[in-house]
Amino acid sequence: MATLSIIACGALAREIRALITANGWQEVSLTCLPADLHNRPEQIPAAVDDTLAKAPNDSRLFVAYGDCGTGGRLDAALARYGAERLPGAHCYDAFAGESVMAALSEQEPGTFYLTDFLVRHFERLVIRELGIERHPELVPAYFGHYRRVVYLSQRRDPALERQARQAAERLGLAFETRHTGYGGLETTLVRLLGPEQSAPLPTREEAIWPH
Repeated sequence: MATLSIIACGALAREIRALITANGWQEVSLTCLPADLHNRPEQIPAAVDDTLAKAPNDSRLFVAYGDCGTGGRLDAALARYGAERLPGAHCYDAFAGESVMAALSEQEPGTFYLTDFLVRHFERLVIRELGIERHPELVPAYFGHYRRVVYLSQRRDPALERQARQAAERLGLAFETRHTGYGGLETTLVRLLGPEQSAPLPTREEAIWPH
């Protein structure tokens, strides 16, 4: 079987590596792009395209991104290589499921979501990146239309939950937590790499030069 080349958002690196180790998958390679690209989603399609172009011709291709704010431009890039991506608009959909995210959004549109990655890097990606560290008065400007934080946890880790709760308090928002596990990220990779996988994805060579 051809190696599965995974091009992933750096925000999913830990979870993907954990799944690879736990399942003992061998025919897989992982390349991670900087998670900070989420602050510049218009750059994601080109970055993924460049990485896909460098994948071995005989590899199968999978992209561990949702649409991630690219407005369909990422899907257009993937189509050139016959590559599949995670379902949904973003990693929250992948972890919790699109129906759950739709219900959470309907229940409270003003919801700010955290994952394990975002909790671990909250200080850098939210507080420093948005300038709140230097100007705490910016919190209402950025988060005034939010009402709550929902922490979508991948691991049951009391320390991370405490950090998530502290993040909500820092933003002046109510706090809820919902354990998702690895959700669609796990089921998708099991389908592609597990013992009962479905029909394989086309290799990069087959996608570009079909028989």
